Parts: sequence; C-alpha cells; structure tokens
Amino acid sequence: MQATQEKVNGIDTQALQRMAEDVSAKPQCGLAKFQVSTRWKGGTQSETRVEAWELGGRRLRRNFAICTDEPTELLGQAVAPNPQEVLMAGLNACMMVGYVAGCAVRGIELGSITIETEGELDLRGFLGLDKSVPPGYEEIRYTVHLKGNGTPQQFEEVHQTVMATSPNFWNISRPIRMKPRLIVE
Repeated sequence: MQATQEKVNGIDTQALQRMAEDVSAKPQCGLAKFQVSTRWKGGTQSETRVEAWELGGRRLRRNFAICTDEPTELLGQAVAPNPQEVLMAGLNACMMVGYVAGCAVRGIELGSITIETEGELDLRGFLGLDKSVPPGYEEIRYTVHLKGNGTPQQFEEVHQTVMATSPNFWNISRPIRMKPRLIVE
C-alpha cells in the first residue's frame, strides 16, 4: 500500500478535499459569515474585536483584537498600522492562503512566498478639498514572489486560480453593495 502525503506546506490536503466535497454535497455547509466590532480608543486609534464567526449556521467563538492608528504625520500616535495597511494586509493574507493551498493540492512544495502590495491615495479626496479627487485608491499594485519545486506554468495556474477565488481579491477588485445604518444615541 502506498502512503499518501497528507500535509503539504502545512495544509492537510485530504481535509481540504473532504471540506470541498462536503460543501459541494451540501452548499449550506459552506456559508461563512464574518463580523467585527470597532471602537474608538481616542485620537485616531481604534480597536476591532473579533469574537465569533459562523460556518454553515454554527456560531464559532474567536478572541482577537486588531488595533489601528495613523502615523504622526496624519495626526496619529503611530502605535499600530493604519487602516490602509490593515486593508492591504487582509488582501495579502487572504491571497497567501490561496497560494499555499493551491500549491499544496498540486503537490508543489514551497520554499517561500512574499506578496508586496502598494497603493497611493490623494489626501485631497479624504480631506474633502476637491470633489473630483476620489478618497480611495484608483489602483492597487501587488507582486507575488514564489519559490518552490513547481514549474513556471504550475505557478501561473495557481496565480490565476488565486485571482479567481480569493475572497479579498474579489472584494477589493469589484464594487460591493454597502448597506449603511446610523444610530444616534
């Protein structure tokens, strides 16, 4: 009997396959709901709490805090990354999972992955000084550096798959309907 390699790049490929089969058989098992709550901590500082998420209707506990602040040049105390850096970190981290898992299911052992991301904002938009200037990014650029035993063609296939399936790549590269609500206390 031939032994199968279960973990590649720290990913249990058999568990990933079982999860994909379960979600394919019962799509409701693949419904994931995430939520966070952010509180002002003074000045430009905030703390976001991650306390639970849902998978297939089951509530699962979490306990994390994500702190943000602005650089001193943007009136902050520079004690944490700013929201733009956290946005890019979320994009990179989500894509990273895709690259690692995508390589793992193809049997590609990785030596390293680095994703470098950047974008440029014009503060005239944020400050409301010029209505023709958008307050956000017009473009975000990123470069992925992959090293491992895959071929260039295999790495390109993984790259294309990540761009097609990464939730945060999707979220940032396409408009999302926002449903704001204000409660004045």
